[in-house]
Amino acid sequence: MNEKTKALKAAFPYTIPVFTGFTFLGIAYGILMSSKDYGAGWTFLMSLMVFAGSAQYLAINFLTSVFDPINAFLMTLIINARHLFYGISMLDKYKDAGKLKPYLIFGLCDETFSIVCSTELPRDIDKNWFYFFVTLLNHAYWILGSLLGAWAGSKISFNTKGLDFVLTALFVVIFIGQWKNKENRKPAIIGILCSIMCLIVFGQDSFIIPSMAVILIALTIQRKEYTENKNLTEEGIQ
Repeated sequence: MNEKTKALKAAFPYTIPVFTGFTFLGIAYGILMSSKDYGAGWTFLMSLMVFAGSAQYLAINFLTSVFDPINAFLMTLIINARHLFYGISMLDKYKDAGKLKPYLIFGLCDETFSIVCSTELPRDIDKNWFYFFVTLLNHAYWILGSLLGAWAGSKISFNTKGLDFVLTALFVVIFIGQWKNKENRKPAIIGILCSIMCLIVFGQDSFIIPSMAVILIALTIQRKEYTENKNLTEEGIQ
């Protein structure tokens, strides 16, 4: 058995939970795209070339409203700003990936990041090919779900009222998961306080971008303080 096959067999079991989640989220996305008269081809290209679940849901509104590239850019940048931290933390893991590195960078999503960071690989598994197949499989699941949704939306009449709430539901689930982590509830608390503050200052129609910017700044400062305190603690132990 060659190294690629071994890496694929090792990667697949870790991605099964992602398959379940991405399939249903992708189906909802495909149905929404179809409801806005975007065919399966557009849905496929968006999922293939963009591969940013929350940003893709958001893009549906941009595609069907008045063209506003600056707002679209800022919203997409802020929503996906967490990938800046992902990228920094992946520098060591991906440094020897060679020709695989561009795709690993492009395909890095929350779920792939979680698997790559938490998995201890046996010595006989090539880590770079393992990372590649985790990324590829997760990408493929999202595309598959999107195409299923696009096909279903073109063949079956759906009442899509409220379906776009799936994005809000996704963020609520992420928030609940963060809140359950009793050791580190600071990010969740920061998010709530910053959102309330910006809602009061900027109003209901204009608070989203300012609140996300303030959250990003606050989390960056908090991360810096946490890193400094951790380093001081480690130096004290030594």
